[in-house]
Amino acid sequence: MLIIDGAGRWAAPAGAANDWVEHLRVPDLSVGTYCIPAGGLDEQSPHTEDEIYVVTAGRARIVTPDGAAEVGPGSVIFVPAGEEHRFDEVTEDLALLVVFGPAYGSRAPGRRAE
Repeated sequence: MLIIDGAGRWAAPAGAANDWVEHLRVPDLSVGTYCIPAGGLDEQSPHTEDEIYVVTAGRARIVTPDGAAEVGPGSVIFVPAGEEHRFDEVTEDLALLVVFGPAYGSRAPGRRAE
């Protein structure tokens, strides 16, 4: 067992527009926190792994090719590997608990399995 302290808590990005911190990595999944300040831009690219976001604080809109939806604390979002997605209209500092399966970046071209 491992208790992951601080996962999903807002942390003001230091010197960058957004903040990503990975808290746990094992071959089959990784867990981290992604923070976007109010008014910030999410410029992420599609990931090679399936992803679940849990909104722990803040408000925004998630946009995918299938549409858009308002999200806030308690929202849980599944994004399949390869799907374009981004958060926009961030009206309150946004903190997201993020779970990747398998671990983030593990399916990226040229990366060995860990």
